[in-house]
Amino acid sequence: MPISRLFAPVLAAAVLSLAGCATSTANLSTAQVGAYRDTIALNGKINVVYQKTEGGREVVAADFSWTQRPGRVEVSMFTPTGQTAAEIAVTPDAATLTQANREPRTAKDIDALTRQTLGWPLPVAGLRDWLQGYATDAQGKRFVASPANNNVFTRDGWQLRFVDWQKGTATPMPRLIKAERSATASSGDLAISITIFPES
Repeated sequence: MPISRLFAPVLAAAVLSLAGCATSTANLSTAQVGAYRDTIALNGKINVVYQKTEGGREVVAADFSWTQRPGRVEVSMFTPTGQTAAEIAVTPDAATLTQANREPRTAKDIDALTRQTLGWPLPVAGLRDWLQGYATDAQGKRFVASPANNNVFTRDGWQLRFVDWQKGTATPMPRLIKAERSATASSGDLAISITIFPES
């Protein structure tokens, strides 16, 4: 039997599969992210490039877990070997950051606390929205992301891009988020890349 005839059914199936994917992707590109959830738990990886106070740039990479429920956010950050590098708990009243072999530190402002402790500010308030594809734009309006509308300049000075999306979800869910902010009075240039792992 000629090879072309042998592989004809396989090729036909592949074409149909690709056509189905194209249709699915087209439909997804016009859809917005799902409804905002007050309670979520997810894991991911964060890469940070920041300007050190004494000059030069520093690069940080860590896996993280994020647990959010009404009135509380908990973040754990892990070294490449899987050890806990830092644990953060944020409530409306205070933020606490604990590092290995160090006394916990507490402050009202999580951005200031992480900047003092880690060397760069972790924008927890923004991440509550960003991880689900939401943000507040420069005019104070609610931004809802989609694959076709995937970037926004936020009210607190972040250039935010939803670069990639989770595969196989009924509604778009962010997979890769990039956030950049120019130097401010309290910190230098900052670039954050967040990869969200698929839900297991």
